[in-house]
Amino acid sequence: MKVLVCNKPGELVYNEAAEPLAEKDKALLKVRRIGICGTDLHAFEGTQPYFNYPRILGHELALEIIDAKGYNKGDAVTVIPYFNCGECIACRNDKPNCCVKMNVFGVHVDGGMKEYISVPLSSVIDGRGLSYDELALIEPLAIGAHAIRRALVKKGDFVLVTGAGPIGLGIMEMARIAGANVIALDISEARLSFCKEKLNVPNVINSMKDDVNNKLLEITNGDMPSVVIDATGNLKAINHAFQYMCHGGSYILVGLQKENIGFSHPEFHKREGTLMSSRNATKEDFEHVIDCIKKRLTDPTHFITHRVKFDEIKENFPKWLDPANAVIKAMVELA
Repeated sequence: MKVLVCNKPGELVYNEAAEPLAEKDKALLKVRRIGICGTDLHAFEGTQPYFNYPRILGHELALEIIDAKGYNKGDAVTVIPYFNCGECIACRNDKPNCCVKMNVFGVHVDGGMKEYISVPLSSVIDGRGLSYDELALIEPLAIGAHAIRRALVKKGDFVLVTGAGPIGLGIMEMARIAGANVIALDISEARLSFCKEKLNVPNVINSMKDDVNNKLLEITNGDMPSVVIDATGNLKAINHAFQYMCHGGSYILVGLQKENIGFSHPEFHKREGTLMSSRNATKEDFEHVIDCIKKRLTDPTHFITHRVKFDEIKENFPKWLDPANAVIKAMVELA
């Protein structure tokens, strides 16, 4: 079978590899869709933490069952791409998403940019009733669902999401479904327009053009947002957003940054602020997203702006990093 390997930053190579075999307690799956994630793009440009080369990328997947106990051949599924040990303190406390020995598909271990994969049966999520496009977008939405659950977002909250990339958009969708008043902050007018036109986000702020603090005060009736969520992974943006949360508010870091973050302790302390990270997602989050899609509370296919075949990934990958190409979500199709 054909596989695509990222040998080092900036270098993708197609190779041939043996197809995996059916094994006990594992699922043999045919890859039908691969969503291109920010993690994949950052790995390609060499800025992704927790990463070693060479690596087969890809963890946003829609798959067809070839052989798996409890499923019929041809069933449509997705997978939870975070393989946990089941024994560490996080796993014992029902937090497998931040397992001490975490292996993320396509990050710590080779992922899904290939024709067939084999994964633990426990990682398979039944997707019957959903399209392959929808299935490939469950994982990024589940990351959003997990962040909203971590933040204890409730109806009527003002939730500011910094960064209107695919993960940020997923967070906005799940915040809206939770009943929040969503505010999108970005430097790209095109992405902010996408928020308004495709996701019906009522409040958008361009930090390159607007006075962010004054706009937030206006939108929140002088209170400032009760929940701020970073989806940029940009150090300057992360550090700057501490000032945006209200007194008694929460700041949740979803975007990942290699460097140390810094903030004013007095400003944070007087707010009695809560700072937390949100890593990956759990089966509960995946199931919540599937339920939302089936109830038509969200249509993740709006995110897809570019489509390619598997043989076309290598030539298109550098283009997806160029903001001029206005990529929200690139989707790879396999026959």
